[in-house]
Amino acid sequence: MASLDKKEVQIPPEKVYTLITTKERIFITISVMIGTFMAVLDTTIVDVVLPKMMGPLSTDLYGIQWVITSYMIAAATALLFVENFSKYIGYSYTFIVGIAIFTFASFFCASATSLAQMITFRSIQGIGEAFIMACAQTILILTYPPEKRGTALGIYGLGVSFAPALGPTAGGFITEHLNWRWVFYINVPVGILNIISSFLVLPKFLGKEKIFHFNFISYLFIALATIFLLIMLSKGQQYGWFQSIFIIKCLFISIISFSLFFASEIWASIYSKNTLINWKIFKFPEYSWSMGFYFFILGFVLYQIFYLLPLYYENLKGLTTFQTGLHMLPPAMLIGTCSITAGILSDKFSPSIILVIDWFLLLIITFFIIPKLNYYTPAYKAVILTLPLGISVGIFFSPLTTLAMRNLGKFTGLGVALMHYIRFLGGSFGTAIATNHLERNTKEFFLRINELQNWTYVKHFIYSKVFLIDKFFPLELSIKKSKALLYHAQYIQALSWSFQETFRTIGFWALIAGIFLTGLIITTLKHHFKSLIYIKKLIHKAEIDQ
Repeated sequence: MASLDKKEVQIPPEKVYTLITTKERIFITISVMIGTFMAVLDTTIVDVVLPKMMGPLSTDLYGIQWVITSYMIAAATALLFVENFSKYIGYSYTFIVGIAIFTFASFFCASATSLAQMITFRSIQGIGEAFIMACAQTILILTYPPEKRGTALGIYGLGVSFAPALGPTAGGFITEHLNWRWVFYINVPVGILNIISSFLVLPKFLGKEKIFHFNFISYLFIALATIFLLIMLSKGQQYGWFQSIFIIKCLFISIISFSLFFASEIWASIYSKNTLINWKIFKFPEYSWSMGFYFFILGFVLYQIFYLLPLYYENLKGLTTFQTGLHMLPPAMLIGTCSITAGILSDKFSPSIILVIDWFLLLIITFFIIPKLNYYTPAYKAVILTLPLGISVGIFFSPLTTLAMRNLGKFTGLGVALMHYIRFLGGSFGTAIATNHLERNTKEFFLRINELQNWTYVKHFIYSKVFLIDKFFPLELSIKKSKALLYHAQYIQALSWSFQETFRTIGFWALIAGIFLTGLIITTLKHHFKSLIYIKKLIHKAEIDQ
């Protein structure tokens, strides 16, 4: 790939694809996707091994949650810095730096002996992910010609959607057969090889700016806003939401910080022209509508479903972590297959048509298919019911990203960074909503079961169980155990109904997302009509000239 080092001086990043051969493009794609897959897989594989970490790190359930929260906060807050930094040193070098940071942090996460050490190095690992994700998609977009970018984004979608779905399976296997530290150790050899391969094959996109222009004031405000917003969303359920002074303070600081961020950006746009975000990007209507649709579908629909499914299998169906991963593997395989297929179709047909079909499929899934999952659903049938979800998720990413990015040009890097920032915010909102709905619905259904309970039947149930249990325990203890069995049966039924109700409410978020999809379709149609009118004028002019 040495030939690309000469090309970098002769051509801007937006035109680099014209000098990259098919063979070089394949190597670039493989190298980028290895780093992307490794980073995204880490977001879900660690969730599975959290219980195994509590003993060695001497912490409790609430303390160990900071392993997830710190990673998410660091990645989200670093994204906008990385986007500006990549303009200075170039996308490829930024990507390589990200892999190096991620690999370095993975080794020390695996070696951590205390919660403080783990949180510190997980935060550094999150920064590494921000470097990787802010550049990986941009590199693929810039190295593929416009007519093949749908395929490139389909391949990228394979990584960012298949990897999280594979996380529970991989994490479950490591939990049952290896030490939890191997979740991090395995990144080290892969990361080192990826650094070497990336340095050899990636085109050296030079930074456009000779001086590092960066609005630190705006960045400070949006970083504070993001940190306290994500803390509020991740810890709200634990502290009782707005019954807690801590949560109210987090919300207040977040609102004030966001307000100061916008004030700083307005001031900078008037006096210094050095804004953190180039707001001209939102003059591209396809991008703006796409990001609204992306925020609701990814955060409020898909994140909720994929957060709830492992809980359904483990807490309601009683499966082990590894068994849960195996049950989620078939839809994950469909995600990978459909992602590439959707990318190819996006190059050949209108991406907007594919997106509309996928939205209707998602409505059917959220309103009529997923809500059928309950305690009595056989495990094999649960897998079958989630297969359409794998198809929908696989189709989603490529056409949406194609529509969002196809006209951005020099704003592509910023567009990608904002897209991942939205992913973190949307995912945090979705997870918080799902947790709140599931717990609230479970309590309501449990109370409703108690109110409707026939006490004659309750007494009969307790005495029938006492008759069996008192052969092994004293009578008083047998009565208590019988009551506990009844309590458990009622709780399981309440939890089963709660999952169904929570799944059903997700469909309404998909309906709201349809507002943004409608705007996107109207914008796309206007663009097509303008193109047709322009072509007709050219033909008419050519006929007159003849």
